[in-house]
Amino acid sequence: MKRRGRRSIGVALAGGGPLGAIYEIGALVALQDALRGVDLVACQVYVGVSSGGVIATGLANGFTPRDMHRMFIAGEGADHVFDPELLLRPALAEYARRMVAIPDLLFQALRRYLEDPFSHGVFESFQRLARALPTGLFDNVAFSAFLTRLLSAPGRTNDFRKLRRKLFLVATDLDSGKAVPFGAAGWDHVPIARAVQATTALPGLFPPVEIDGRYYVDGALMKTLHASVALKDGAKLLFCVNPLVPFNADLAQKDDFPRGFSLMDHGLPAVMSQTFRAIIHSRMRTGMDRYRTEFPDADVLLFEPGQGDAEMFFANVFSYSGRRQLAEHAYQCTLADLRRRREQLTPVLARHGVTLDEAVLGSRQRTIASGMVKMPQLSDLQEATRELDRTLDRLNAALKARLPAG
Repeated sequence: MKRRGRRSIGVALAGGGPLGAIYEIGALVALQDALRGVDLVACQVYVGVSSGGVIATGLANGFTPRDMHRMFIAGEGADHVFDPELLLRPALAEYARRMVAIPDLLFQALRRYLEDPFSHGVFESFQRLARALPTGLFDNVAFSAFLTRLLSAPGRTNDFRKLRRKLFLVATDLDSGKAVPFGAAGWDHVPIARAVQATTALPGLFPPVEIDGRYYVDGALMKTLHASVALKDGAKLLFCVNPLVPFNADLAQKDDFPRGFSLMDHGLPAVMSQTFRAIIHSRMRTGMDRYRTEFPDADVLLFEPGQGDAEMFFANVFSYSGRRQLAEHAYQCTLADLRRRREQLTPVLARHGVTLDEAVLGSRQRTIASGMVKMPQLSDLQEATRELDRTLDRLNAALKARLPAG
């Protein structure tokens, strides 16, 4: 069978908050280490939803999975190091805007009640006070500013139209409920960092993001992966990573997980997390089945943690040690998944000129750290080519700045 060109390869990344982003980085490092014939920063198309949009943005801008591991997880050896506290700053502007509206809302509610107290009960009359509740607890403006600085460095860009690869960041229009692929024609004028802010605006945690007079929230509200965006753009081999799956304690018991365990014992956060995971995972599975029918000539490969993965479900992502442990866990789980599906994946990958590196899969002692030092993922020629590309990008930007307009 004739091999398809490498330009038909894409990456689609689902959401999952900081937890999901860390898992995706570890999984992508494993894929880059174990696959030959594909460079994850030189694919044709990238699609990101929610926190997956952050990682997709990095890949499209030439940040390798290991670059992002150093930046977001290891916290060392990178020009820009991410501080998780950027995501925990209170949405003070939103609080102030809502508080200013309280007197008028209270007056309207009181007047409505006094006009006809027998027809309009206290609760019915005063329920409009709910409009004073903030639409988000935290403010992701600081993270957007961090991303803007990151993408302003030489060789990077905050402009969809200047990227060498296609990048789509999917958000949801709050007032229509429709998915909007920033980066597509008509939506590519929006700065990438602003689009990331929109697709990561999880309702309740972050306020909706205003763009061109419309408000946008997390893209996962409509679909989990939005892989169809990449498939419609022509991707024939699509690597998908979904970090959130519902937890199954019965499966975890096989790994010495305590018997008699219930998520009820862990309170509301665990119950809400399980509910959210179950909904988005069921929806994603439905989408995966549909892709096989709508895009029969494309191969869609999904990588995700097992449902008995307690470490993934209960991980603490706000400590450096916890982040490193989770990234390493994702790395090992993805390598194990590749080993387990070796016979199934080999012919699929071969159709696109991609092979599995048996030396990587055969090494049970391999870690993210050991791969960085002892077993680099790229040949010297590939690394030299990438550095040349970056130099040419910087030279092109300098020339444009010096040339007169018109």
